[in-house]
Amino acid sequence: MITPTSLLYPDAFLSPLAIDEAVHRALDEDLGRAGDITSLATIPEATTAQAILVARQSGVIAGLPLALATLRRLSPDIEVRAHVRDAARVARGQKVLTITGPARAILTAERTALNFVGRLSGIATLTADYVVRTEGTKMRICCTRKTTPGLRALEKYAVRCGGGFNHRFGLDDAILIKDNHIAVAGGIRPVLERARAHAGHLVKIEIEVDTLTQLREVLDTGMADAMLLDNMDLATLREAVRINAGRLKLEASGSVTLDSIAAIAATGVDYASSGALTHSAPNFDCALDIEA
Repeated sequence: MITPTSLLYPDAFLSPLAIDEAVHRALDEDLGRAGDITSLATIPEATTAQAILVARQSGVIAGLPLALATLRRLSPDIEVRAHVRDAARVARGQKVLTITGPARAILTAERTALNFVGRLSGIATLTADYVVRTEGTKMRICCTRKTTPGLRALEKYAVRCGGGFNHRFGLDDAILIKDNHIAVAGGIRPVLERARAHAGHLVKIEIEVDTLTQLREVLDTGMADAMLLDNMDLATLREAVRINAGRLKLEASGSVTLDSIAAIAATGVDYASSGALTHSAPNFDCALDIEA
C-alpha cells in the first residue's frame, strides 16, 4: 500500500509527526462539530467513487503526502495510485493522483487535500523559478523564517522540493545577529564577543551588515562564520565579495526577487535568501475531478 512517506521528495525530510499534526489541525478546522453535512445529506453511505487529482498548470508538485494522509484519515479504505511524487515537474492537465474509495470521504477530504497541494506546490514552483535563474553559479537560494505560523516545516520542505535550500528553521538553529541586536549590544565587536562566548562549538554565527565599513569591522574581529549583506546594490555586493576574499560565507538579503536573482548570483555571493519564496508564492492551480 502506498504511504505518505513514500511520496516524499527523497532529498528532503518532513517528519511524519508534522504531517499528522497538520492534517489533524486542518480537518478539525473544516469538519467542525457536525462534519460534512452536505456529503452526509446527499451521498449514500455505501457509494464509492473514483477521482483524479490533476494539475491545471505546469510546475513542481509538493504536498502529496499531506493529501494522502488527509484522505486516509477520513477512510482507511481509500486507495491511491500516485502518478508522480513530490518534487516532480508536471505539465498542465497531468494526472497526479488517482483516488478510489468511499465517496463521502473523498468529497470531505477534497478541499483540505487541495489546499495542501496548492500551497506547497506554489512554493516549490516559485522556488524552482528562482533556482533556474541561478544556474551556472555557485549560489544557493534559501528561504527565511517568513512562513505561515504553524506550517513552517511544510513550507520549508516545499522549498527543498523546488531545488532551494533552508535557512534557519527557528531561533534555536543558529545565531543570526541583526542590526537591532548590534544597536542594543553596543556595536559589532561587543555583540560578536558575547555571541562567541555563548555559542556551542557546533553553533554558527552570522551577522548582518549594511555597509562595507561594517563588513571590514566584522572581518577584523575574526569571530563570525558568515555575513548577511543587507540590501546592498550589485556593485557593493561585488566589492564585498572581493574584500571578503573567501574568508566568510556571504549571504545577500533584501530586495531578492525573480528579476534580481540572476544578477545577484553573478556577484559571487554564496547564498541569497528571499522571504518571497514562502510569503508571496502564488497558489498552484490543481483540482480533484470525479471520473464518471
